[in-house]
Formats: sequence, structure tokens, C-alpha cells
Amino acid sequence: DSIFVFNYVFILVLVGLLVPCRRFPPNFKFGASTSAYQVEGGWNADGKGVNIWDRITHEHRGLIVDNSTGDVAADSYHKWREDVRIAKELGLDFYRFSISWVRILPSGFTNEINKAGVKYYSDLIDALLAEGIEPIVTLYHWDLPVRIHDLGGWTNPSIVDWFGDYARVIFSLYANRVKTWTTINEAVVLCDFGYNSGIFVPDIKEPIFGPYLCNKHVLLAHAKSYRIFDREFRHKYGGRISISNHLLWIEPSSPQDVELAELGREHLVGRYSHAIFSKDGGWPPSIEKQMLKVSLAQGYKESRLPPFTEEEKKFVRGTADFYAVNFYATYLIRPAKPGEDPGLWFLTGSPELNAVLEHPPNVSYSFSKLIPVYPKALRRQLAWLKKQYGDINIIITENGFSVSGVHLEDYKKIQFINQYLEQVLLSIYEDNVNVTGYTVWSLIDNFEWMDGYTSKYGLYHVNFDDPERKRTPRASAIYFSCVIKNRSLNDTCLEKNYLIEQSKLRRYEL
Repeated sequence: DSIFVFNYVFILVLVGLLVPCRRFPPNFKFGASTSAYQVEGGWNADGKGVNIWDRITHEHRGLIVDNSTGDVAADSYHKWREDVRIAKELGLDFYRFSISWVRILPSGFTNEINKAGVKYYSDLIDALLAEGIEPIVTLYHWDLPVRIHDLGGWTNPSIVDWFGDYARVIFSLYANRVKTWTTINEAVVLCDFGYNSGIFVPDIKEPIFGPYLCNKHVLLAHAKSYRIFDREFRHKYGGRISISNHLLWIEPSSPQDVELAELGREHLVGRYSHAIFSKDGGWPPSIEKQMLKVSLAQGYKESRLPPFTEEEKKFVRGTADFYAVNFYATYLIRPAKPGEDPGLWFLTGSPELNAVLEHPPNVSYSFSKLIPVYPKALRRQLAWLKKQYGDINIIITENGFSVSGVHLEDYKKIQFINQYLEQVLLSIYEDNVNVTGYTVWSLIDNFEWMDGYTSKYGLYHVNFDDPERKRTPRASAIYFSCVIKNRSLNDTCLEKNYLIEQSKLRRYEL
């Protein structure tokens, strides 16, 4: 009997040790995300101006795989009450969305403020708060005003002041109610992918100077808006602000590639983080050295990486109250073979590093074959951030899995979310990383940029053939709602019978 009692007590103690690691800390919050151009529609409604995605999708239909546009999208401009309703139905702690620059400032400049646009976001914010859902607002998610684009966009240093002027207007309108902000979403995509490929915003292919001018001006524009917020609004309303960075985890293809992998991380992540989060500011030293070496070899008299002055370093350094992580994929890196084209950075490789990126072996994929599913990489990325920049507060502001078609029983997406959340818990409890939030991309199906409407990330399916744009919960919505309710990775949430029963109930109610 004593042995039985001992074993029983031992099991209880063991369970007591393990169960907390399945539970999220009390301060941990769950959310879902969208962006203005991808969901709002109403592209010319009520005085809204024209942005670069309006122009690209109207004038270059062949760039989008299904020749679609975001003219109507999920029609959230008119269906925002429905978005709030489903956010409440999920039990979200927060909803992250972006503001369309030209819906507030039709020309991109402060000479005209669009009252209808102001009211739209004000009503959305008030409705979320009324349901106990925190609005997390992104100032810029790739939808640049065409007037500013035509003046050089992110390669024009004046954009630093123009973005600051826009940010000041938004803060003056909503900082009394919005307490968490991100300034610019995934600058590496609009700078590196954009200027290197020429098939994405800003619709210009100029891989020599474009990515690096854009990179520097994004950091300065972010810092400008942070300083404005800090100086003019924080003491009145409180709040916090950061920048959302897309982090592609890079691993060495072989033991000989360890140093190259670290250089790759600094090239992708460090160029958009070091200036803000490091003690010294400016560019990562390894990247400064590499870019100077490459530039001189190419015949330039100085580095193609524009330098920071000491004043600029000081201006940018420390301009974030947390680190916002958008995380989707990981790649292996190796040196390019003699005569091999390394490709363009963020597509297949990097000419600056003379390196090639490859998919890890034996991984699965979502509908998008560009995104290999490798959950352990998230934990490694979070540990790298802590090692590089100290014990910073981290919020995962995007993480998602795409499907195709209606696909309501999206069990692979459920598995994806569950596996990545497991890695978040390991980061918190095993690595002592200060992660306090997780955001699914996306709340609803939307216009997925070059994929149009063929790639669907939504927890809720949107019927784009229906003028009403009906939202229907996928099984992943039921699962995520269950996780939020239990504040843990509860096995019940994964049971198919539970998911099927709850799905039928929710869809019947709709």
C-alpha cells in the first residue's frame, strides 16, 4: 500500500510540474490580425485616396495569379461589425488591424483629412473596446499613397517627415483609446523583396541601392513616429509602440556554414533590428563589413549600405517598447557554388552574401510552397532575439497557415497552430524568453497579395462570390477559441468530435 501511495503521489507531483507548461502565463494574450488593403475593400468609397496597391492591381492585373484586386476584398469597410462579432465569438484578447493611410489622408499629406475614414476606424475601435477586445493598430501595411510613391516613396529621405506627419494625425485621433501600436509592417518585404523582385510593392526593380535606402528610411520613419508618440502623446494616454519585423529563421546547411547562417540572420533580421534594439545602434557590424567588401569589389567607391550619422544612431536607438515578431518559415543557407546564381535576397538567396537559401528536408507545407512548416525554428528565433538584444518583451504579431478553396475542416492548420504554440510555451518555460502574446494570421480570408484569393489564411472562411461576403468559422476557429478559453493547450481542443460538434453548432447559429 505504501508503494502504491508513493507512486500515486509521485504521479500527482509530476503532473503538477507538467501541467503549468501546458498553460499560458496569466499575462499572455491571444489575438488575430488583418491589414487594411487585404480586407477593407471600399477602395474609392467616401473620399478615400489611391494607394499603390489600387494602382498595381488595376494597371498590372497579370501580377496577381487570379487577376483579382482588393477593390471589395472581404468588404470590412462595410462589414466591420461582423468582424467585431466574430472576434468576440473567438474570445480574442486583441485584434490587430492596420489603418489605410489614404483613407485618412487622401493625398498622403496633411492638407486634407477624410472625416468618413476617421469615423470608420473610430467606430471599429469603439466597438472592439465595448466587447473587451484590445485594438492593436499598425500605421502602415504596404499601402503607400501614390503621390508619395511617385515622389520616390521609401527611397526619398523626405518620407521620414511625411510618415511622421501621418503618424501624428493618427495618434491625435486614436491614442486616447489605442494602447498598443506598431508603425510599419514587415519592412524587409517592402524593401528587400520589393526592390529586388520588382513584382511587389513598390513595383520598381532596383536591387542595387533601392533595398538599402528603403531600409534606412524605414528605420528613421519608425523612429520619427516613435519620438512623436513619446514626446506628444505618451504622457497623456500611456501606451506602447514598436515595429513589426518579418523574421525568416536561417539555419546552416552544413556544420561549415554556421558563420554564414549567422551573417544571413544579421542580413535579414539585424538590418531591421540592430539600429533599434542593440546598445550601440546603427547597422550590424558584420553587415557593414560585408557590404563594404562587396561594394568595393563591384567597383563602387563606398558601401551601397547608406551610413548612419552618430545623431541618426542616437535618434533610432531604443525606439521600441517591445519586439513584434511576424514568423512563418525557415530556410537553410549554403555558399553558392562556382558559377551558380545565388538569386535575389528573400527569394532564393543573396548576391551580397554569395549564398543560396534552400528548404529544409522532410518538412510539410501549407498551400503556399514558399513556406516550409518547421515549428522548432520559432523557438530558436526567439532565443536568438534574446541573445542578441537582451530580455525584451516579445509579441508574436503574425503566424499563419494557408489552405485553398472553402476547406472548412482545416485540421492541418490546427496542427500548425498547436505545434507553434507548443514552441512558444517552451520558449517561455525552458528558455525564459519574455513572450506575452500570439497572433494568428488571419482573422478572415483576405486578398493575399500576389496570390489574390487563391491562398486562404483565415480562421473564418469568406465567400468572395457572395455579395454579402459571408464569414463562416473553420475548424481552426473552433480550436483557437478553445485554446483561448482554457488558456492552455488542452487536448480536448484537438479532438475531432469536439471540433465537428462545435463547428456544426456555430455554423448553424450563423
